Order: sequence, then structure tokens, then C-alpha cells
Amino acid sequence: MLSEEPSTNRPLRVLHCPTMTGGNPQELARAERTIGLASWSVALFRSTVGYETDEVIDPHQVGPLRMEMARWPLLWRALRDFDVIHFNFGSSLMPHWNSIHSPAFKNFPVWKRRLYGIYARCLELKDLPVLKLAGKGIVVTYQGDDARQGDYCRNNYDITFAGEVEPGYYSSQSDRRKRRRIERFARYADRIYAVNPDLLNNLPERAEFLPYACINLTEWSSTRSYVANDPPVVLHAPSNRDVKGTRYVTEAVARLQAEGIAFEFVLVEDVARADLRSTYEKADLLVDQVLAGWYGGLAVELMALGKPVMCYIRDSDLHFIPPAMREQLPVISVTPDTLYARLKEWLTTRRSDLSVVGERSRQFVEQWHDPLKIANQLKDDYEAIIRSKSGNSAG
Repeated sequence: MLSEEPSTNRPLRVLHCPTMTGGNPQELARAERTIGLASWSVALFRSTVGYETDEVIDPHQVGPLRMEMARWPLLWRALRDFDVIHFNFGSSLMPHWNSIHSPAFKNFPVWKRRLYGIYARCLELKDLPVLKLAGKGIVVTYQGDDARQGDYCRNNYDITFAGEVEPGYYSSQSDRRKRRRIERFARYADRIYAVNPDLLNNLPERAEFLPYACINLTEWSSTRSYVANDPPVVLHAPSNRDVKGTRYVTEAVARLQAEGIAFEFVLVEDVARADLRSTYEKADLLVDQVLAGWYGGLAVELMALGKPVMCYIRDSDLHFIPPAMREQLPVISVTPDTLYARLKEWLTTRRSDLSVVGERSRQFVEQWHDPLKIANQLKDDYEAIIRSKSGNSAG
């Protein structure tokens, strides 16, 4: 063993790494500290969206070489200083083969990309057996395209963005690699979670749904009483137009505008997260993603502000979430085919109901997306992992 068993006199030490995807790991770390864990969130590089975390190894993304040099000291810290390693976005501390497609490599010649690809394939996920041997608890959370596979989506879903994205977004090669990575994580991970229910179709049976914990509810509460704008403001803020189904949104909006329906449409793209709060506050309705089958972190932010959300909810995936969560879900479900009619309905005959749905949305987030509640659940799981390892060592 490289590490001592955790002392009963000190809090459990949890490392969240290696990305800050969706704001989830850093918010969990903060909530876990609030309930008494010694949690810390570390990202190898800074998010382009503007999320903050406890520590960024390469905040200015100086280059791939520095990134690779930084991995090894972080792995040593994981071995030396922590009891549980909670990986996010299906990634470990080792290089990822797909990194050669990242912006950091855009100016690299082909031979350097290929060389890095060989290096990454040799080391990918190789830290997992090392951490396991050292007696560390290993947890992984999947958050989207780290587990989602194009072939499964196309073969099993009537509505999916897998057929909308550009060529190469999903490929038979990337699907195979994802399956291999999932299998390797399954071999070593003590717990496996997914924040989107559809991902559980591609994960081991023991994987569990874990709601987004991406915001601090005390910071995300509306500063004004709900007063509908006249005309109402409809917001759509895609991070990727193809994935979010933006063309269906803009087509529906254009039809409604041509009919003279009174509303303002706000399309937000490429704006720093810190600058978006005032825009969110002014919205009356968010149209989120209409192809993915579940709502995203943006929807959680808007619901926390007491705003109603419209998006596509895939019924066939709902058996993965708790029955009470399913019953309380306030999201106005649409498909690409029903979006126009539903949007028209809620902007006209049901406009007065928007505030009611907004209130239910805030209550829903308080019940299901409170990081403190989720952190308490994880604390129980972390402690069970460590107890099982202590029991095995004693045996």
C-alpha cells in the first residue's frame, strides 16, 4: 500500500479531477467541504466557458508538453494526499487519445499528432490500477459524450442529434474507444454515476443516475419577483447548434414571428458565463435542447431562477431516474415536430401559467439539484467504499 488507511480523526479526503465540465465537480467539492469532507477540485486546464475551480494546473494552456509534465505530479498528489479520487467526464489523470483533436494541437504537424496519439494510447487510464493498488477509492461520473455513442443513438432513438452533427463527431472508431474506456473504468471504479439518464444505456448495470450539482442555490436565486415581460422573452443559448437542435428552434420562432405572435427571441452564443446572469434574469421561458432527451446544466440555472424550461424529454430513459423526480419534473416536454405548436400555446393561451411553472421549477431544483443533498449522498458512498477496503485489508 502506498497510502495509510484514513484516520477516524480526520475528514475523508476527496480529489475531484481532471476537468471542470459543466461546473459539476467544483460545485460538488465545495458542497462536500461544507458538510465536513476535505474535498478539492483540480482541473488540468481552464474551461473556455468561464467556470471556476479550486485549482487549475495549466490556467493559460501554455502547451501540450506542459500539460503532460503536470499530469505526473498530480497523480503523485492523488496517491499521497487523498482517499477517494472522483473522476469526471469519464476521464482519468492520464492522457486521452482524443486530445489530438483539441485546439492545443491545431498548429502541430501531423507527425507530432500521431506521436502523441501513440503516447496517449499507451498510457490511457493506466493510473486506475495504480490507484486501486494503493487502496484509493475510485469514483467516476459520466456527463455526456464521454459515454454517449453514435451507433447506439441512431439505432435506438427516433429523436437524437447523432444524425444532425457534422461528420466525424461520432464515428465507429470513437464509439469503440468509448466502449473500451467504459469497460476499463468499470474494472476499477467503486462507483459509477451519470448525470444524464440516457448515458446509463451505455454504462454497466451498476451505474447510477446522479442529478446535476452544478450551481450553488444561494447564489442562483432570483433577485426580483416574477413579472412577465410584455412581450415575453424567449431564450435559447446553445453551446453547439447541432447538438442543441437550434435549427428547429429558429424555424419555430420564424413561423411564430411571421404570424405576428408577440414575443422577443434572444439567441445567446459565445458569451462569457459571467456576463449571462442578467440575460437569464430577464427571460420568461428557456428553450433548451430539443434532441438530446434530457435537460442540461443551463436549464438547471434557469430553473433555479424560477424560469420555466422547454426541452425534449425522452420517456424511454425516465426509468433510470427516481420515481418522485419523474413525477415532479416541471420541464415542458417538446419534440422538433411539436415545438412550434407548444411554443405558440405557452406564448398565447397559456402565457399566464408560465409563472406557475417557474415556481415549480425553483422547487424542483431545490429538491433534486441541491449540491448539499447530493454531497451527502456521495459522502455515504465514499465512506462505504473506504469501509469495504478497510474490511478487505483486515481480512
